[in-house]
Amino acid sequence: MVVQKNNFSVALFSVLFGLIVGAIIMLVFGYNPISGYIALISSAFGSMQDIGGVLTQMTPLILTALGFTVASTAGFFNIGLSGQALAGWVGAVWYALSFPDMPAFVMIPSALILGTALGAVAGLIPGWLRAQFGASEVIVTIMMNYILLFLGNNILQNTMAKSIKESAETTKQVGHNASLQLKWLTDLTQGSSVSTGIFIALIMIVVVWFVMKKTTLGFEITAVGLNPDAAKYAGVSAKRTAVVAMAISGGLAGLAGTIEGLGNYLNFFTQNSSPSIGFDGMAVALLGGGSYLGILGAAALFSVLKIGGLGMPMSSGVPFELVDIVIASIIFFVGANYLIRLIQKRIKAMDEKAATQDAAKKSAKVASKQAKGGE
Repeated sequence: MVVQKNNFSVALFSVLFGLIVGAIIMLVFGYNPISGYIALISSAFGSMQDIGGVLTQMTPLILTALGFTVASTAGFFNIGLSGQALAGWVGAVWYALSFPDMPAFVMIPSALILGTALGAVAGLIPGWLRAQFGASEVIVTIMMNYILLFLGNNILQNTMAKSIKESAETTKQVGHNASLQLKWLTDLTQGSSVSTGIFIALIMIVVVWFVMKKTTLGFEITAVGLNPDAAKYAGVSAKRTAVVAMAISGGLAGLAGTIEGLGNYLNFFTQNSSPSIGFDGMAVALLGGGSYLGILGAAALFSVLKIGGLGMPMSSGVPFELVDIVIASIIFFVGANYLIRLIQKRIKAMDEKAATQDAAKKSAKVASKQAKGGE
């Protein structure tokens, strides 16, 4: 409980310091930080469409953050979330367009499973290489991001049937039988692309929490992450558990990519770089501090900054790039949490010193009164 409170305070101070850094930079370049942040908030919550945009942005961030958290609990640093998401995205869209007449009640679950499975395979590979040969999962996942990026583009341009492509650079949109969007939800949010993916993401928070906190598998993953040798001594297969953890991590990222393809964009198109949802998901997980509710809050904050930042140039003249500076500053302070803990420690020491001095003064006054009374 104490650790969770400390993590929460670190996250809170990180956000506060990040916003302060953003305000200082605005002042330096001649912008009004108050009007800038007001424009950001109004752009994120000004209409139901804006709120729908925030929810759409949140969906993949929650899932990739959950994936990163599972991997880090097992002692892995999974930087390949972007490539794993891309694997699910490409596979799910390709599958959906290849069977346009399949009933929705069969298509949607099978497409979600397929996309998740492809992401899991993409995560399993670096996990297996680490377990069997001691290969660095950081280097392997970075390289796999490029492999999956160019493989996805190649599949689109040279392998997919011409009948399911709009052009050489993009596919047609998936049909209603594969779309995760719902008319009532689209109407409620005034035409935004929010889909049932947000509900899937919320459900997965509960599922992952239950698996990690209430099951034997979750205990084994945590044990391996804390001390592989001790876990092995206790009868836990460190290699098997590491591979399973990376597969789960990749599967969650693959699910995020699938929802992007079937719920947000409804197609696949040539990617110039790996999807940002993987790297943003890592930042969300770090800000969440290992708490599943923290991940939800961090995903909401990042989404508000991203969506709200789009309206800042028009409303206040503040460039959108400032939002990236604020986010980067937040991540910096999360990474340099020892500075925040040092500040908290100094403040606590000052408070204790002040309390001790007050107590000493009161004691001195009482002693003085007693001495005068005795006289």
